Amino acid sequence: MALTKTAKIDIGISEDNRQAVANILNHLLADEFVLYTKTRKFHWNVKGIHFHDLHLFFESQYKELAEVMDEVAERIRKLGHYSLGTLQQFLDETNLLEHTDDGSSAEIMIEALLEDHETIIRELRKAIDPIQEKHKDAGTADFLTGLMEQHESMAWMLRSMLQ
Repeated sequence: MALTKTAKIDIGISEDNRQAVANILNHLLADEFVLYTKTRKFHWNVKGIHFHDLHLFFESQYKELAEVMDEVAERIRKLGHYSLGTLQQFLDETNLLEHTDDGSSAEIMIEALLEDHETIIRELRKAIDPIQEKHKDAGTADFLTGLMEQHESMAWMLRSMLQ
């Protein structure tokens, strides 16, 4: 069968449910982008006796977050919708706040990142069951469960640095 420009998506999830899930995922994408940007900023601006270790640590985290963002955006596309892609869209949709203090200590940076990861974890927990049960999308629910576990690991690393 030849595909046309208007090939319909027939994956066992209604258009309304795919739209609802895409909206949730775009909200998550905004959070991931703001967290990525904050982590990158901290990588650039960390200072102090632990500069080298934290510089490398923040780099490893923002690289992981870059992969996460790509996976979230691609999941949205798999559902037949478009992902957000402008800074303003991300800022309008995020639950997180930008970090505007340029002279923060390493401890404040770590605390800020930990708080953001925990916010994302809570949002993911709230989204998984409705996506599975109400919107009938087991694939995205599973995807978000794995993503939640990634954020839990990243949060654990940050939390351990503060103890």
